[in-house]
Order: sequence, then structure tokens, then C-alpha cells
Amino acid sequence: MSDLITKLTKEQSRAMSLRPKVGGFPVLAEVLRQAGVKVNRWTLPSCQSVYLMQGGNVLQQGTPIVTGLHEIPLFQKEKLIEAIRSNQEGKTTFPEFLMRAWNAGVVGYDVDLIERKVLYYGANGESYIEIYPSVPVD
Repeated sequence: MSDLITKLTKEQSRAMSLRPKVGGFPVLAEVLRQAGVKVNRWTLPSCQSVYLMQGGNVLQQGTPIVTGLHEIPLFQKEKLIEAIRSNQEGKTTFPEFLMRAWNAGVVGYDVDLIERKVLYYGANGESYIEIYPSVPVD
């Protein structure tokens, strides 16, 4: 295992141990930012995650949320915001959030850990930007 992968997996585990059930995403993001992650790019529905890091890049392949042929849902900003808020309130798991985002027409999103913003986008160039707060992490 490379040093980058070891560092990333160690910090992911640390972040999950610190992350509160409600409002936990900024904690996860801050731990990863401190570990040198600049951008985390997600592709749906494949659940492929690319970490652009200081010193190199890492791919993490998750379990796809759908397989085979599927019509891509229309981008629906309101449904996406509902999915985000439900997850922020601890009402959904991360896999449930991903499925709800997909059903809202999201084909991918980029987390900019330096600027603390998430850009969600649809297949036809539609987008929604969510800013998240800075949080202290020891």
C-alpha cells in the first residue's frame, strides 16, 4: 500500500471516529483537508471517489448504487437540497444520501476542501453550490 493510501485511510478512520451524527460532514472535510486532500470528486451512480491530494491522487471505488442501463433523473435542485439537509440532520446514512442525490439528478459532485464548498452537477450542466462551515478539529 502506498504512503498516500495509508495516510488517506488512516485519516478517514480518524474522521469517522470524531464525526458527530448531526452536522458531521464539516468535521470529516476538515480532517481530510488537514491531511492534504484538496478536492474530493464523486461520480454517481458508480460511487467512484477521487482524492486530489498534496503529493498525488488516490482513487477509491465504492459500491455502485445502480448497475446496468438507467435513465438519468432530471436535475431537481429542491430534491437535492432536501437530501443534503436530511443528511446534515443525521436522518439518513451516507449511502442513502448518495441514492437521494442520484434521484435528484446528480451525476457527480466536487468537494473543494480549501474553499469549503461542494459543487453538485447534473448531466446537462445544471449545478448547485453548497458552502459548509469551518470547524475546529484537534
